[in-house]
Formats: sequence, structure tokens, C-alpha cells
Amino acid sequence: MPEFLEERLPDEIRMGAQVRDSYEVQITRTAGGSEHRRLVHPIPLRRFVINFTGLRDDTIKRVMDLYARAHGRYAGFRVNWPDDRTTATDGRAAPTAIDQDLELVSTGVYQLQKAYGLGATAGASGYPVRTIFKPVAGAVLVSIGGVIPTLGLSSDSTTGRVTFSANKTRAITAITKAVQAVISCAGHTFLAGESVHISGVVGMVEINGMRGLIVSVVASVSITVAINSAGFTAYTSGGTANTRPQSGEAVKGGCEFDLPCRFDSDVDATLLTRSVREIGSMEVVELLNP
Repeated sequence: MPEFLEERLPDEIRMGAQVRDSYEVQITRTAGGSEHRRLVHPIPLRRFVINFTGLRDDTIKRVMDLYARAHGRYAGFRVNWPDDRTTATDGRAAPTAIDQDLELVSTGVYQLQKAYGLGATAGASGYPVRTIFKPVAGAVLVSIGGVIPTLGLSSDSTTGRVTFSANKTRAITAITKAVQAVISCAGHTFLAGESVHISGVVGMVEINGMRGLIVSVVASVSITVAINSAGFTAYTSGGTANTRPQSGEAVKGGCEFDLPCRFDSDVDATLLTRSVREIGSMEVVELLNP
């Protein structure tokens, strides 16, 4: 029997549904009135109190069917809340906002996450952080050093992990001074849509540490990148191009996401009229480690 169902709770939720993030804090009061507080963990736990009124006969049926497939409180499922976007300000921006640091899991693998609090970004000290396990498929954007590649990475909508393809690297033999720099790198296998980090260049030192999106390629000969090198010093020699994130590069993400949850109450349907059903005060709780 699966412990998690990769399906979403119907989102025809009646207005007035409640949501609350809570933090586990242990408080001890002394005889003198002082308090000693201990933060058990800094991860917010979300609870929902949701109501459904089924003007469409299938809405209540879909909720009840999910409750049955989940065996009540046993299995988890996905819940979407309108404010769940990874933006550092107020949660209402479009999911194209790429402002949250991804957590490095292993070489080339990163975890989506979101920090809470005005101006917060994941990775900043002191902010509570929610691990994003269930991003919405197709709604994840990732940047490396501020550049958004369209190739060379994948995101898993069931784990929230972003995996970069195996690193491609080639030696650089020439770089033009142009609005879009042309980089000679014989024998390369780079593709348009990937991005490359440049390092070790002599002469055109301004380009070192920069990353550029590859806009076109001449197979096995050169790549054209979205880096304006027109005002740089002339290229002399050396240099290396790499696709994977390099040391010191910020890897950030933005997405719409669901929360992994389970039922935390029984689900009862009430017959209001022959065609209208109601589910009132159904409680759902987030799974912190699904």
C-alpha cells in the first residue's frame, strides 16, 4: 500500500478555508516568572481547515474517493495553496521569480526550498525554511550565476530535486570582442540552451567568472554566448568552459509547489439538498518528511 499518492486534493475549496503555520517551541516557566524557550526545529508545519460545498456532484465524490484511497490518515497527497510560490517578498508573485537558494545535496544535485519572512531567501541565517518536495510539474525555473539554462538539467516533481547533467568541459583557444562573444573550443559537444562558466582566460580577464547562455553553436568548433565582450581586453590565451555550477556560483530556483499532506480528521459529507453536498471543517496537516 503506497504511503503517498501523487494526486492533488480537489481545489474547489469554499472561501473561508483556514491555513496556519506553526513552530514547535518548548516553553518552561520558572517560579519567578521567567521563560526559557527552546526551538525544537525551525521548520514551519502547516495545517488546513477546509470546507467543500459540492454544487458539482463530482467534487464531493472526488474528495471522498481520495479519502478512501488514502485510507483516512494513512497516505499522503498533494495540496495546493494559492500563495505557495517561491518568492522572497509576500508569496503572491508569479512562479517565474527565481530568488531562493537551492540546497546542495550531492555533486550536481540540489533541493528546492523556500525561506519565510520579508526579504528572506533560503540559505540566509535565521529564517525558517520549508523544503519543497512537491513542485508543480513544468513550473520550476533554475538559474546558475543569474543565467537560466533551458538544457542541461532536470527537476523531479515528486522529490523537489534538481539534477544537472554530467559536466561538459572544453579548453578555450579564442574569444571574440563582440556583443555576443564567440568562443572557440575545438571538439566541443555544447548545445544551444546550455550555459557555460568561463575561467582561466589570459588577456580578456574580465570574462573570468562569468556565465553565459549558449545562443548558437558551430559543432565541434565554437559557441556563441550571451556575454557582451565588446569592451573587454583582447583575448591572449587559455581558459576553460564548464556547464555544471562551479565553486562560488549561486544556484537559485523558483516554482509553484504543492504541499505533501495527509488527512488529520474524519471526512463527513452532509446532504444539504438533493443536489448539494457539504464537507465541513475537514482538517489536513503537512508532512514534513514525506
